[in-house]
Amino acid sequence: MLLYFDMFFFPFWWLSEIAMLELKFTLLPGYYQCLMVVGMIIISILEVLRVFLGYLGNLKEKVPELAAFCLISLTLQLPILLFFFTDEGLLILPLERAVHSLYLGFLLGEVLSSFVALRVMSRKLVLQFHHRQFRKSIEVSSLFSFSGGNRSVLPVLSVADVQPK
Repeated sequence: MLLYFDMFFFPFWWLSEIAMLELKFTLLPGYYQCLMVVGMIIISILEVLRVFLGYLGNLKEKVPELAAFCLISLTLQLPILLFFFTDEGLLILPLERAVHSLYLGFLLGEVLSSFVALRVMSRKLVLQFHHRQFRKSIEVSSLFSFSGGNRSVLPVLSVADVQPK
């Protein structure tokens, strides 16, 4: 559900961030102007990839995609967002602080819930793997049993064998 709400919240975050960047762009030093523009481009590209991997990993229960979602969120998007949220040299406006705090809440909630989902999915996959291995060992042992794969070792008699001659 967090991914769903984040997908609808991100365009509003992006529009408000562009509007705030336009308001304060001339007041920022050159290196902060460059950092803000590059940060916005990186976050915009990564958000599309991150939401896609999150949906794919969550709905289809694919561990690698969900792990990639976590890695992108933690290693790339979270530091950039924290830079936007905490660096006072960027002249943080009240609207930015409010929007960044909501986006940070979404991001942290998504990461925490994806860790829980990864844990559950990996345990489920391990259990499925062990069941398959156990099933294969039963099939192999029944091939080499004395009963020829039947459950009982007693010979099966037909009706013709029981009737007197």
